[in-house]
Amino acid sequence: MVNTRKKIVAIVCGGGPAPGINSVISAVTMEAQRRGWDVYGMYEGFSHLAKGEKQYIKLNYDLVSRIHLTGGCVLHMSRFNPTKREADLQNVVNTLNEMGVTYLVTIGGDDTGFSAASVAAYAKKCGQSLSVVHVPKTIDNDLPLPAGMPTFGFETARAVGTMILENLMEDARTTNNRWYFAVTMGRTAGHLALGIGKSAGAIITLIPEEFTEAKIPLQRVVDLLTCSIIKRYLTGRNYGVAVIAEGIIDKIAAEDFKALGDISLDEHGHIRYAELDFGEVLRKAVMKELQNIAIKMSIVDEKIGYALRCAPPISYDIDYTRSLGYAAVRFLDEGGSSAMITMQDNEAVPLAFDELSDGNLGRMKVRLVDTESTHYQLARDFMIRLRPEDLADVKLANMFDLSVEDFGRRYGYLFEV
Repeated sequence: MVNTRKKIVAIVCGGGPAPGINSVISAVTMEAQRRGWDVYGMYEGFSHLAKGEKQYIKLNYDLVSRIHLTGGCVLHMSRFNPTKREADLQNVVNTLNEMGVTYLVTIGGDDTGFSAASVAAYAKKCGQSLSVVHVPKTIDNDLPLPAGMPTFGFETARAVGTMILENLMEDARTTNNRWYFAVTMGRTAGHLALGIGKSAGAIITLIPEEFTEAKIPLQRVVDLLTCSIIKRYLTGRNYGVAVIAEGIIDKIAAEDFKALGDISLDEHGHIRYAELDFGEVLRKAVMKELQNIAIKMSIVDEKIGYALRCAPPISYDIDYTRSLGYAAVRFLDEGGSSAMITMQDNEAVPLAFDELSDGNLGRMKVRLVDTESTHYQLARDFMIRLRPEDLADVKLANMFDLSVEDFGRRYGYLFEV
């Protein structure tokens, strides 16, 4: 018997926004409709599906034809995690089945990717016909794509972040005697911080990958920033911008967490960095160090994150995401499922969910900055930061009112691994 069941694809967007989401939605909708499918855009991620609620919009060409140029997400976003309870997974699968959905396209980061894999596995376990493909997005650029291939949204976020940082640098130079501490998004990896800092010419950029220890004292970050400020001060420039990746918070020793205030976690167990004023903590600590050596300096902390997530995508991300959306539909139509779609050398390449797991429950592999790469070493060499040879610098030691020997003893630990 010929299966005449109408083919329906549902689109679910999870996690936080990233430039290009609407472009994926548009491409999926147009290509699916071209193949005669219906398209349901599910509102607010998995949150309604997990309650058995059918909150969606039926998408068509007229609704999506120009949204690829816009920022944000027309379907809204949610960090709801359907994998925490089997009842939620069951509701997601059953609700999609009741709606007649045959295909599911998820758009999100590692948490949404794991949710997609879990939904696919649960549907299979229950004997439900549901093919699932995940489209990777995050401005953090930390998903396990092939080397050199960014996650969509990253390039737009880097471009917008660079412009913001350039403005801060000009403000610091114009007002003089001022530094900005720019804390950027990046839950685990420092790709975004490094990309923005390197492009804008930040004086120093700190990322979690440069600290090889599992945990470090907060004072280590404070000392690195303080020494960078003083070393630049000796060149006659008493202004600058430092970029700090928020993922460094995860590196701070537990006993220092009290300096960061109350810690709250999201649905996936991650620290809600947006609720921590890490920049203010660093600002106060560095100001105290500068006051101890009678250096008058104004420091302003700035968060660079939310201003990047809903920016209209640049042409790179528009082109990239339209390819991903088209490739996701083609993959499903060819019988594919349980994979993340990627573009490699201008060709669509699916990566099976099973290959993406890092072995820990609920996580995909995380792509970190390679600190041995030329990309990182070039960025680091262009920074003004304390180096081993500076420990013998008399002028630098004098700025801290220390002998060369005492200066070396005080700050030499920064180079001990």
